[in-house]
Amino acid sequence: MIPDFLKPFEKDIENYRLECVRISAKPTSEIVKNSVDDSKFLGVPFLPKYLNYPTDENGTPMIMLAQINFKDVPHLPDYPERGILQQFVSSTDWYSDESCVTLYHEDTNVEIHERFDFLTDNLFDESPIYREHKLFFTNKIEFGGTEDFRFNYVFNGMNYYNYLETLNKNEQRELDAFFDSAGHKIGGYAYFTQGDPRDYNPKNKQDVQLIQIDTDDHIMFGDSGVAHLFINETDLKAKRFENAYFYWDCC
Repeated sequence: MIPDFLKPFEKDIENYRLECVRISAKPTSEIVKNSVDDSKFLGVPFLPKYLNYPTDENGTPMIMLAQINFKDVPHLPDYPERGILQQFVSSTDWYSDESCVTLYHEDTNVEIHERFDFLTDNLFDESPIYREHKLFFTNKIEFGGTEDFRFNYVFNGMNYYNYLETLNKNEQRELDAFFDSAGHKIGGYAYFTQGDPRDYNPKNKQDVQLIQIDTDDHIMFGDSGVAHLFINETDLKAKRFENAYFYWDCC
């Protein structure tokens, strides 16, 4: 619900309405492991037998940061309704935007690999995600994000931060909560600690967010950073997920 002090801007703010899916990430125990086709952070992947496991330029097995099974996900316009999306990164060079491989398996009724003995513990020593998580999903409507370049609303001639200074402490908290875009999610407005890279490159202006992974108790990208998987809007609609790219920043 929109705060009372924002009512004069309600009609304009409604133009920024954007659906997303919030992700609740629950760490799993060492005993109870996720199923191979579950939505999760870390863990072993759903991998058809006709594919080789992704490796980096040195031939070292990559680690799977995220696996999203869209049968579990409330539908978002333009996003798949089925199939499994995966994000792999280098085990030693995950912080490089060139170290990411994105796979999408639209057909999940296939023979799959069952043994992953080569995924030894040392491969995860530098992982920004420290434990395997099971993922749960809920719909959410967002009306902006203070760091997302697409949110450029002007409040009576003031940008977001100048307008914030005109409010009392309670109103400031409400404003920040209303336009909060942090957390784990699919789609929606992106949150950054430094700035939106899409704003500096004209060819990325139509790119949208596939996945956002934020810092929490068992996840840390650099110094309290946030990681993203972005894709061009046209590629998303065509399910050309191999064109997705990895970006992260931190404080």
